[in-house]
Amino acid sequence: MCYIKRNHQTLMLHRIKKENDINAGKWIGVGGKFEAGESAEDCMKREILEETGLTAHSLKLHGFVMFPQLYHGQDEGMFVYTCTDFSGEVHECNEGVLQWIDDEHISDLPMWEGDYHFFDWMKDGHFHSAKIFYQDDHVIEYQDHIY
Repeated sequence: MCYIKRNHQTLMLHRIKKENDINAGKWIGVGGKFEAGESAEDCMKREILEETGLTAHSLKLHGFVMFPQLYHGQDEGMFVYTCTDFSGEVHECNEGVLQWIDDEHISDLPMWEGDYHFFDWMKDGHFHSAKIFYQDDHVIEYQDHIY
């Protein structure tokens, strides 16, 4: 997952286009699944280009989060990045609507409850290793180890 940032704004993806989408109706950063042979950074840069049309020149890693049994009983892991060094123009995304959101309004968006923590991670300068347990779309436990 990557939050692309510029001038006190964050590019957010409103997931309203995919069918049977676990993220339906939520605002999220951009990202996706690994392809064969990719590093986490390779994957993130590819996903940024595919979903936004932007070329990421560098990324900052803020942490890793594990979601036990999140989707059909499967564990899912996710790296959390930001990107401020990019070029290109945002294009239409087939997964939802991309929009630059003023940072002071991010907390007003309907997101996964646990995602709000990631914005604190971006500010504190530490690496986080977290586990977020969800039940019925609500956080029932949040564990965070800060390095």
